[in-house]
Amino acid sequence: MTQDAGLTSVDSILADAQQELRRARSALQELSKVGMALMSERDPAQLFDLILTQARALTGSDGGSLYLVEDEDGERFLRFLHSQIDTLPDLASPNFKLPLDQGSIAGYAATTGEPLILEDVYEIPAEMPFSHNKAAFDEKFGYRAKSMLVVPMIDHKDRVVGVLQLINRKSDPNAAIHTDEDSDRWVLPYTEREVAIVSSLAGQAAVSIENGMLYQDIENLFAGFIKAAVTAIDRRDPTTSGHSVRVTELTCDVAELISRQTEGPFADRTFSEEEMKQLRYAGLLHDFGKVGVSEETLVKKKKLSPVMGAKVEGRFQLIRKTLEADAACARADAIQEKGKEGAAADVAAIEAKLAEDLATVERYWQAVLDANVPRVLDEEAADVLDEIAQQTFIDPEGKEQAYITPHELHFLKIKRGNLDENERRQIQSHVVHSYDFLLNIPWTEELSRVAEIVRGHHEKLDGSGYPDGVTGEQLSLETRIMTVCDIFDALTASDRPYKKAMPVEKALQVLQWEANDGMLDKEIVELFVQSGVYKKVLERDWREF
Repeated sequence: MTQDAGLTSVDSILADAQQELRRARSALQELSKVGMALMSERDPAQLFDLILTQARALTGSDGGSLYLVEDEDGERFLRFLHSQIDTLPDLASPNFKLPLDQGSIAGYAATTGEPLILEDVYEIPAEMPFSHNKAAFDEKFGYRAKSMLVVPMIDHKDRVVGVLQLINRKSDPNAAIHTDEDSDRWVLPYTEREVAIVSSLAGQAAVSIENGMLYQDIENLFAGFIKAAVTAIDRRDPTTSGHSVRVTELTCDVAELISRQTEGPFADRTFSEEEMKQLRYAGLLHDFGKVGVSEETLVKKKKLSPVMGAKVEGRFQLIRKTLEADAACARADAIQEKGKEGAAADVAAIEAKLAEDLATVERYWQAVLDANVPRVLDEEAADVLDEIAQQTFIDPEGKEQAYITPHELHFLKIKRGNLDENERRQIQSHVVHSYDFLLNIPWTEELSRVAEIVRGHHEKLDGSGYPDGVTGEQLSLETRIMTVCDIFDALTASDRPYKKAMPVEKALQVLQWEANDGMLDKEIVELFVQSGVYKKVLERDWREF
């Protein structure tokens, strides 16, 4: 061999080595990118798809499948989760289970914990415990499976969490493998290089899957907490049961509607999946602060609390009995002094006076009952209450008592609704209680604005709302949406004992009035009304969450 030939041979070897080094560096770079992508993906379906896509890209595989080890009632098995195949792009992924044993190709890799290379799945050695059933897939769908690489996905605790199965490594990425001729022409065997790459990817995938499952468990745990919180709200205030769920559904539906707008004021505004999740949590928890409001105020149905109302009713019963007892004593005294016949005129006068007094007491009692109902109190009714408050009687212990006390008169003379200013402030404080509670939750970055959205849901664009009296510039779009939905449900809800449900048309009119007055976002109200999105919550019982 000449010196030139020797140099040429060395140059060729160096060139091959350099090319292999470049391929190795490229593979490492791709693996690093893939690893970062896998660690950042939290959605299980997207994660599984990403694993297969990257494994196929790194190895030039026509298809691939992903299995996950699952445990159900103490039985461990392999769940077929996802598949991809370029030759059959429209083929849907089936859903089935495989025993976790060596009777299948995937099961063999899972139980041994070792990668498995098959040059041709139609020529598997007879001594192997598994086989390839070409009739089940190849013949059914017009495919030719040949080379296969099956790699167990092993996590950092050396546990097999699943199996990554690749099929038909191709020399031409665009080739379709339908026949024996296609496989002979285009399919390459898997080598130790692919084993190393896929094994590294499988390890990263295993950790990502484990993290994804852990994240999903945390999500489920938090969803359970949210459900428990809503249940606590409903049990604390049964009169508004279902309100939080209805407001959430309405708010999220409006947000999704906004995301679909292609023209108009919301054409450039969309809500991401994480933003929708944030909005849903905010909706479900927007009234959680009610747990910090006194029960007497929270469940109050009329102007007088149940205890106060019972005291007034009992006092009026006592007034009647006292009048009757006084009349009976007066009759007895008259008869004793004048005799039955001589006292007839006196007795008649006593009976007439008793009837008149009882009628007056009954008129007063009806006035109290009417005033106790949460509605607008006119001046005439207020004057009657003042008259009642000036009346007194002598109780059985000889003490002078008022028909109604100044404290009771204060509540009965509430001009609108059933709460006085102090109680109204207590109810309004639920917003701050909700905000303070939500601030104590270590939200992720994607959910960091839940407390902010909740705090503003009773604010108005003109600054007339509470608790902070802020104006529109300080209120997010999410909060504006929730405000409209919250008001609509409060107006139309049929489960409020202190008021009748407002007809839907009237409630929509109220929203439009407030929008025209600059209190609500006019564009949101217009979309809310014109879309008919509100009809959903009127068609079913939302008490069950």
